[in-house]
Amino acid sequence: MRAVVYEDRLHFTPSAALRSAQPGETIVAVTHAGICETDLQLCQGYMGFRGILGHEFVGVARSGTLAGRRVVGEINCPCGTCQLCRTDLGNHCPSRTVVGIVAHDGAFAESLLIPEANLHAVPDGVSNAEAVFVEPLAAACRIPQQLALTGNERITVLGDGRLGNLSAQVLKNHGCEVRVCGKHPFKLRIIQDLGIPTVALDALGTARDADIVVDCTGSPSGLETALRIVRPCGTIVLKTTVAASQKLHMAQLVIDEITLVGSRCGPFPEALALLAAGSVSVRPLLSAHYPLEAAEAAFAHARRPDTLKVLFDIG
Repeated sequence: MRAVVYEDRLHFTPSAALRSAQPGETIVAVTHAGICETDLQLCQGYMGFRGILGHEFVGVARSGTLAGRRVVGEINCPCGTCQLCRTDLGNHCPSRTVVGIVAHDGAFAESLLIPEANLHAVPDGVSNAEAVFVEPLAAACRIPQQLALTGNERITVLGDGRLGNLSAQVLKNHGCEVRVCGKHPFKLRIIQDLGIPTVALDALGTARDADIVVDCTGSPSGLETALRIVRPCGTIVLKTTVAASQKLHMAQLVIDEITLVGSRCGPFPEALALLAAGSVSVRPLLSAHYPLEAAEAAFAHARRPDTLKVLFDIG
């Protein structure tokens, strides 16, 4: 099958093998898949991944109870039997594979094998291009899941890219006072058009007045910036994963009693409901479409600072 593979380098292959399905797995014919910041980091050595990339996708289930339906899929594939799995923490199962990230071939291919339990049917009113955003939108929905928001919080989202945009929209829907800090005028304009205030990074200043700071920068410097503006006894939410090593002086976290929250994958049903209701806008985030055969050009486009989401058109 056609696929985009990362081994020692990123490349397209017309003849990738699809392994045999394991019990409980479904074959999905992938129609569209999106390039994520994590995919770019994997190509820089993050997680040491080798195989077919891609974890943001929509496709048609070819087997199982959802056969013939459009589906999206959660990326963590837990063992189902360990202590964490038995306490509904399967996303942190120590034996899990992660689609396109850890020991599990991903969605930049004509077909994907994934546990049927991971799949969610896509509502008729949600287009394929919109459905590709379910995985990152669910990650944004994880933030209010983890924090006891009252709707009165002053929140600064660092990063004007895909995840920063989606996180800001989700938090605004929860009634919070949200602003987004970024470096790219055209990305900030998209956020402003959503009615969300923005500030350029070079104009951010040092006022420590944010109750919560969400780091969606994809940069090793994001946490340092967050520490500069979060108030004492405030909270920093880390959504960034980078391949680069990071150094941080920890004293401020202790002295100012700052809560540091790691935040990763989130609830797909909530993300699908937001898209179906039109409560989150994703179409302005679409930058370009490529076939799998143009993988190198697609990844080069995704790395450009004037780009948000690049999709592979597969089906």
